Amino acid sequence: MTGSVTDWDLLSSYAGLMTLAASSIYAGSFGSLVVSIHSKLAKRKAADGTVIEDEDDDEEIPDRLSSTDAWLFPVFGSMVLFGLYLVVKYVGKEWINWSLQWYFTIAGVGSVGKSLIALVRLVVGADRWKQFDRNRILVVKGQREFLSFSLRTPSLFLLPLGAIPSMLYNFGPTTTRKSAVLTDILALSFSHNALSLLKLDSFKTGCVLLSGLFVYDIWWVFGTEVMVKVATTLDVPIKLLWAKSMTFSTERGFTMLGLGDVVIPGMFVALALRYDYHRASQGFPVSTFSKPYFTAALCAYLLGLGTTMSVMHFFRKAQPALLYLSPGCILSFLLTATVRGELKSAWEWSDDPELSSTEKKEENGHSREITGADDQADGEEDTAAHRRDKK
Repeated sequence: MTGSVTDWDLLSSYAGLMTLAASSIYAGSFGSLVVSIHSKLAKRKAADGTVIEDEDDDEEIPDRLSSTDAWLFPVFGSMVLFGLYLVVKYVGKEWINWSLQWYFTIAGVGSVGKSLIALVRLVVGADRWKQFDRNRILVVKGQREFLSFSLRTPSLFLLPLGAIPSMLYNFGPTTTRKSAVLTDILALSFSHNALSLLKLDSFKTGCVLLSGLFVYDIWWVFGTEVMVKVATTLDVPIKLLWAKSMTFSTERGFTMLGLGDVVIPGMFVALALRYDYHRASQGFPVSTFSKPYFTAALCAYLLGLGTTMSVMHFFRKAQPALLYLSPGCILSFLLTATVRGELKSAWEWSDDPELSSTEKKEENGHSREITGADDQADGEEDTAAHRRDKK
C-alpha cells in the first residue's frame, strides 16, 4: 500500500499466488490418496497370488519417508543449497542455469504428461479409464526383458502433449520462452507429482521434518545471504509466479513462491488426508468421508502463507515461509487431535503399507484364535447338553 491508497494489483497478486499454492496441495493430496489405495490393493492381490489387474502403468509402490529421513532432510538440503551458492558465486550463474534448465526441461516432459493423465482419469472416472486398452511396451535385450511398462490408450497421446510446455519453455520464441504461464504449468506439475509420490509415514515424522526445516529456513534466510542469492539467481521452473497486476501485466514484475514452500508443508497436508481416509475406511474402500484433519491442515497452510505475505509486504523484506507454515501445520494437527480426543492414536498411527499389512495379519490371527476358542466352547456346551439329554 502507498499512503492511504490500497494497492489492489499487489493484493490480487498475493491472492492469486495463494490460490495456485492451495490448488496444487489439494490436487497433490488427493493424488497421494489414490496412489495409496491402488498400492494397498496391489499388495493384497499379490499376496493372494493372483494377477494384478487394477495397477495402471506398472508403477512401483512409493516408499515412505521415516523419521530418520526427516532428520537428514535439512542436512542434505543445506549441502545442496550451499553448493549452488558456491557455484553461482565463483563459477557464474550462466553455467548452473543452463545445466538446470536442461534438467528441468527433460523432467518436465514426463511430469506434465503424468499430471495430464491424472487429470483426464479424474474427469472420465476410474471405471471408464479402466475400459481403455492397456498397451504394453517392452524393451528386450537378447532373451532378457530390459524394460517393461504399460499405458492406457489415452496416455499415448497425453504424454507427447505434456512435452509441449517444456519445449516452449526452453526452445520457444521470445514471447513464450520462460513465460510465467509456462513456469507455473511446469512448477504445478512438479508439485503435483512430488506430493503424489513423496509420502510421510506418520505425523511424528511430519513434525520432525517441519521442525528441522523451520530452523533451516530461518538460518539460511536471516543468518546468511545464501537463500536469497540462490533463489533470485536461478532461472528454472521451481517457483510459482503471479503478475503484480489485476490485468496480468508484467511491467511491475511478479510475486514468487518457491516450490519448497508448497511441497514440504503439502506433504504434511496430504498425510492428514490419508489419515482421514484411514479413520473412515478401517481397511475397507469408501467413496466419501469426513476430512477434519485435512481441512484443518489446509486452512493452517493458507493462514501461514497469508501471514508470510503480510509480514513481507509491511516490512519490505524477504521472509522464510516455513517460519509461519511449519508451526501452523503442526499446531493444526495437535489441536484437531486433542479436541477430538484422538491425539494418542493419531500420533501412533503409521501410513507404512508394510506395517499396516503386518498389523492386519496379527489382527486376523487374533480373531481366528478367538473364533477357535468360541467354537471349542460351543462344542463343549453341545456335548454337555447331549449328555444331559441321554440321561
